[in-house]
Amino acid sequence: MYETLTDQEWDEVDRIWEQLEGGDLEEARTGIDELLGRRGPHPDLRVLDAAVAIEEGHAERAVRLLREAEASADPALFFQLRALARFNLVEVETARSDAEQALTIRPQMPEAHALLSRIADFLGDSERAREHAELANDLDPEGFPLPFDVDDEAFDRLVEESLRELPTRVREQLDEIPLVVDPMPARELLIAEQPPLPPDILGLFVGRHLLDRSHGDLPDTPGTIHLFRHNLRRVCHDREELAREVRITLQHEVGHLLGLDEDDLEAWGLA
Repeated sequence: MYETLTDQEWDEVDRIWEQLEGGDLEEARTGIDELLGRRGPHPDLRVLDAAVAIEEGHAERAVRLLREAEASADPALFFQLRALARFNLVEVETARSDAEQALTIRPQMPEAHALLSRIADFLGDSERAREHAELANDLDPEGFPLPFDVDDEAFDRLVEESLRELPTRVREQLDEIPLVVDPMPARELLIAEQPPLPPDILGLFVGRHLLDRSHGDLPDTPGTIHLFRHNLRRVCHDREELAREVRITLQHEVGHLLGLDEDDLEAWGLA
C-alpha cells in the first residue's frame, strides 16, 4: 500500500503536467526525476513518468512503468496512457481495448476519443474514425480540431506542387525513386523497425540512402518515399497549413534518401 502524496507533492505533479502540456519536455523530465528521487516509487508518479516517456518517444519504457501504476488515483488516465503507448508500439488492438476502458470510466474524455479515431483510421474503419474525431472535437474543439477535409485529388495536387518546388538537382535524384501516397502506413512498414515506428508518422523513406551506394553496386530495388495522407490531414487545419506540412515532410524524407545531415540539407536547399 502506498502513502498518499502530500499537498506539496501534488502541487509539483500539477506543475510537471503543465510543463508537459506546454511543451517544456526537458523541464518536465527534470521535475519528475527529482520528485521520484525524493519520494520514491508511487503509482501516480509512475503515471506521470510514463506520460513524459511517451512524449520523449520511449513507448516501451512507458508500458513498463505503467505495469506498477494500476493503483493510481486516476484509472481513466492510466488506461489512456497505456493505450497511447501501445498504439505507438503498433499494438493496435490492445490499445483500442485500453482506450475503450478509459471511456468506460470517464465517458467525456476527449483524449480517448481522439486516440480511438486514430486507431480506427489505422484499421481502415473510416466511419468509426470520423465518429470518434467528432466526439473529441465536441468535447474540446480547441484541443482536438477535426482533420482538414480535402479530397484525394486535391491532396495529390499539393504533393505535385511540393515536388516542383524542390531544387532541380534534388528532382533529378528522384527520377527513379517511387513516391507513394498512402492513406495510412502499413503495419509491416512500422514493425520492420525496432522499436516500431508510431502509426501516426507523416512520411517515411524505405531503402538505402544514396550515400550508401556506389557505382560498383549491383542493381537492386530502389528505395521508396511514402507520404501518409490521413496523418497529414489530421495535423492540419487548412489548405495552407497542409501544403506547408506536405512540403516539410517531403523534404525531410528526401533528406533521408540523400543521406544528408542538417548542414547538407541547407546546402541542397532543403532546410
